[in-house]
Amino acid sequence: MIAHLEILAILACAVLIVFVFRKLNLPAILAYLVAGVLVGEHGLALSNEHVDYEHFAELGIVFLLFTLGLEFSLPRLLAMRHLVLAVGSLQVLISMAFIMVVSMLFGLSFAASFVVGGILALSSTAIVIKQLSETGAMKRKSGQISVAVLLFQDVAVVPLLIVIPLLAPQNEGSMFIALAWALIKGVFVVGILFFVGKWLLPRLFNLVAKVRTDELFVLTTLLVTLMAASLTQWFGLSMALGAFLAGMMLGESEYKYQLEADIRPYRDILLGLFFVTVGMKLDISLLLASPGTLLITMLAFMLAKTLIVQWAAVRAGEAKKDAWATGFMLAQMGEFGFVLVALATQVNVLANDVASLLLGAGVISMAITPYIINNARKWGRWLANEDPVDTSDLTDLPETTQSLKDHVIICGFGRIGQTVSRFLKQEHIEFVAIDIDPLRTRKAREAGENVLFGSSRQTELLHAAHLSEAKLVVIAFGEDKQSAEVIQRVRSLSPEVPILVRTRNDDQLEMLQKAGANEVVPESLEGALMLVSQVLTLSGVPFSRVVRRVQRERKNHYNHLHGFFQGEQTDMSPEAVERIEFAHAILLTEDSFANGHSIGSLDLASRRVSVIALKRDGVEIDEPDNNTLLQAQDTLVLRGKPRRVERTERYLHEGD
Repeated sequence: MIAHLEILAILACAVLIVFVFRKLNLPAILAYLVAGVLVGEHGLALSNEHVDYEHFAELGIVFLLFTLGLEFSLPRLLAMRHLVLAVGSLQVLISMAFIMVVSMLFGLSFAASFVVGGILALSSTAIVIKQLSETGAMKRKSGQISVAVLLFQDVAVVPLLIVIPLLAPQNEGSMFIALAWALIKGVFVVGILFFVGKWLLPRLFNLVAKVRTDELFVLTTLLVTLMAASLTQWFGLSMALGAFLAGMMLGESEYKYQLEADIRPYRDILLGLFFVTVGMKLDISLLLASPGTLLITMLAFMLAKTLIVQWAAVRAGEAKKDAWATGFMLAQMGEFGFVLVALATQVNVLANDVASLLLGAGVISMAITPYIINNARKWGRWLANEDPVDTSDLTDLPETTQSLKDHVIICGFGRIGQTVSRFLKQEHIEFVAIDIDPLRTRKAREAGENVLFGSSRQTELLHAAHLSEAKLVVIAFGEDKQSAEVIQRVRSLSPEVPILVRTRNDDQLEMLQKAGANEVVPESLEGALMLVSQVLTLSGVPFSRVVRRVQRERKNHYNHLHGFFQGEQTDMSPEAVERIEFAHAILLTEDSFANGHSIGSLDLASRRVSVIALKRDGVEIDEPDNNTLLQAQDTLVLRGKPRRVERTERYLHEGD
């Protein structure tokens, strides 16, 4: 009964504080940390030690790494090996050595200094990955470097977990034998996961998908994730490592996006609980007793890590602005640091006062990390002597469209909205889209599209899309009731702007016209062509050119009306996947095989995929010429069935 009341108190406190923080536009992570401080033993003491929240909350990290693995297929990970080894290894080793020396100068023993160095060398995978995902910065260069370093750090946790008990007084175990045995076990368990993930898991999910039961698919996803995590833990490795490998193997299957959508609710809830448990560790009395020491410690190790990461990234050939941004992102102490602190205290390697100081500094560094990440790119540009620009997230207008005028606003960026945008780009007509699907918004923005995340009914978003300067508003999501609400909101802000509305049929035609729509166009592919012809005509394109474009589209059997960025509600069943083609953005890294090759020489047509566009240095080339030579940091937007696109991505990175 007591445990139930504790959980109820924690949930109530978390809900209240998250609500208040979101109203104030503050990060949810910070809200969870504050909630943990309030309910912890150093706050209101609503939680007791006999309830073990930490092991349950660790599942949040497991699910986070599983979804990260879905984003990182094996070819992509191999293409990043340069960053993982060159930057990640240098950061961990140099940070450990520097912090060890400083700690010994302050009177700590060699063993304690080694532990402190290992703890502070690690960064927070949970916070950094979550913030990068939410802001759409995962595929920026600084995001790639950050993920590469975090992957190496997660692997580095394993030897630290082995070495720390061997540093305990009166311990006579052999460090070399322990590390060698751990390496053997690691290779063995990784081999098992690769075999299972490559050959068994796709067949398992094929069988589950044929049953057509959502509950069974979700349960299978949870089972696979937890079994992979438990396997690596049983062999003495990190649970997060097993979940990451399982996700990486399934990232090459056609169920990738459904898996991500299914696991997201569990991940977000358990991650919230994890951050609450982190907040519980903060002793407010320590902060009040010696705030100067605590803050100096925190600032010192954050500054040292920033400089070391920046140096290692520049040495690896990265731009200074990206190196600085990565350094800022990885400056905090990581969640695995708390695990190492507890272990070192338990085996009497670390004194209680030093452990408390590390915990306090670590929690505060994690609390300010969301703010640092949101500004890291701007600070990096400033330190690299480049013009600072505002960091874009899903609710900010992309930098390329800050001064829009005489443009088209597309409300809804599904199939029809993307078709409209494609024709507008071909005619060099600027547009901005608004979409409520976070996955679709992120995928589209990664491909360079001008898309805002949110509801088209929000006045703030319409102002952000420069409604007063727009020449046309297209409402493309096809829900009549929502369309009417958007029409009324647009009309209240801009009475004269023309409004085109897509609807599934003509049942609500009169209602939409009364609401203020100038034109209402029905559903289907022919309806999409009609809508495009209206958009281009009202945007100032000569009518004869519009007719030629529509006739060419019909002659090509609506070829350009296939290939779309999938969203959370997209049907990803086996039947739909075999029938529908999707668009997918592929970012070439420095180690990608395709670098230096022309598009024609890669013979992508034989793989039954086509190149829709090429994004280079902020400029998008629609249907690029076959003689175009590819280079690192190019973004290729391919169209094809998911499995074919995934195989092509492997080919572009590896060359086989």
